Amino acid sequence: MNSETVVTILCGLAILVGVAGTIIPVLPGSILIGLSLLAWAIWGGAGTAGWVVFGIGLVFVLAGMAASAVLTGRKLREHRIPSRSVVIGLVAGVAGMFIIPVVGLFVGFAAGLLLSELVRTRNFGTATTTSWAALKATGLGMLVEFGLACLAASTWVIGLWVSVATS
Repeated sequence: MNSETVVTILCGLAILVGVAGTIIPVLPGSILIGLSLLAWAIWGGAGTAGWVVFGIGLVFVLAGMAASAVLTGRKLREHRIPSRSVVIGLVAGVAGMFIIPVVGLFVGFAAGLLLSELVRTRNFGTATTTSWAALKATGLGMLVEFGLACLAASTWVIGLWVSVATS
């Protein structure tokens, strides 16, 4: 097995982890995909096809990251939810991941967000409404970023096929 094959396998695994990372916040996400595409373009032996794949894939990665940030940020501002509540939700999510296997991250995030909003608003109904809005905004952002990460990964797979077919 030559070094280009090893690089290709490692980049494929890293891209897979990156796609999963757009949904599972503990894993690295879109940035890992972009770096993997760059590594494959440099050391994967695909030549021009590698650079074309990197360019197209990077457009998808950047669009996903931007769309996620814009969609989530807009909804959070629309409902006047401070960043502090989201950060508390993230910290509670990481703690929840260790307390409740598999679903602890999501349960912890939702509980931390709700508790933070309850302390901020001092009204359970308002806290529930704003927390639900934040959860939907975060979910929508993750979904868009996941879709574009899948497109970047698909671009790599197509580039790999082209590279193998032309060598």
